[in-house]
Amino acid sequence: MNEILYIVMPCYNEEDVLAETSKRLLEKMNKLISDNIISSESKVVFVNDGSKDNTWKIIEEYHKKNPIFLGIKLSRNRGHQNALLAGLMTAKNYADMVISLDADLQDDINAIDEMIYKYYEGNDIVYGVRSARKTDTFFKRFTAEGFYKFMEKLGAKVVFNHADYRLMSKRALEGLAEFEEVNLFLRGLIPMIGYKTDVVYYERSERFAGESKYPLKKMISFAFEGITSLSNEPIKMITKLGIGILLISIVMIIYSIIQYFRGATVIGWTSLLASIWAIGGLILFSIGIIGEYIGKVYLETKHRPRFIIETFLNESKGEINKEKS
Repeated sequence: MNEILYIVMPCYNEEDVLAETSKRLLEKMNKLISDNIISSESKVVFVNDGSKDNTWKIIEEYHKKNPIFLGIKLSRNRGHQNALLAGLMTAKNYADMVISLDADLQDDINAIDEMIYKYYEGNDIVYGVRSARKTDTFFKRFTAEGFYKFMEKLGAKVVFNHADYRLMSKRALEGLAEFEEVNLFLRGLIPMIGYKTDVVYYERSERFAGESKYPLKKMISFAFEGITSLSNEPIKMITKLGIGILLISIVMIIYSIIQYFRGATVIGWTSLLASIWAIGGLILFSIGIIGEYIGKVYLETKHRPRFIIETFLNESKGEINKEKS
């Protein structure tokens, strides 16, 4: 026991919640340190993902007041997954274990204790899984749970009702570093690492303050990103759908020939028009999905950095500039 823990928190326009978040985490860290569960060298790392408000200034103030708080400032907004990866890849150089956590206080920080105990039992990855979604609206709950089930149907292995609240050992983080995808979907990548895993259940709370960073449009985009990043099942579905339409067309041709020899006159303008529009729409949809995959291949071949760290605040070195990955 008594190993170094780093808590990594991506932040985008979180000035409304940082005061309460830092207060609760400081209490939690001090308690864990005093109980000799984690090392006194343990830290909380805030990752500023190009925030437009005072988030970074607040992080700098916390760092000056208490060296337990560290700050990473990305050169620009790169999105939640890239910001989280930047924090994880930085923390793995200093910590024995790292817990990722959102800044909005919806994830119960009391689950951290059990995660750490699971780690000491020999688990390299411990997933925080929501036991209930009582605070979510019916629509949010229905779409979220439907997303996990749909991902599984398409062959993408994700942990049901798990977001990005998890503990990872240094060994697991080194395994994650071997994945070089530009199109990131960590919820699907991390189960691919392997090693021994376990689960901790907790109840998700309402957001303490501020607005959600995942409105419906962004949620749909995130879901589509996850599906196309982890599975090629949509392309297989297009093939199956094409074969199905071909078989229906053959049946309709045979039916039309039979009707012709029977002397029956079939006008069929409406059905013909509907068929043309339906098949045309299907073709465009299919091209769009295939194009999405081609676009991902295009981005992967460029090997662009997934993030660039402009500033890294820590208690011993002050600032380290222009790190990238």
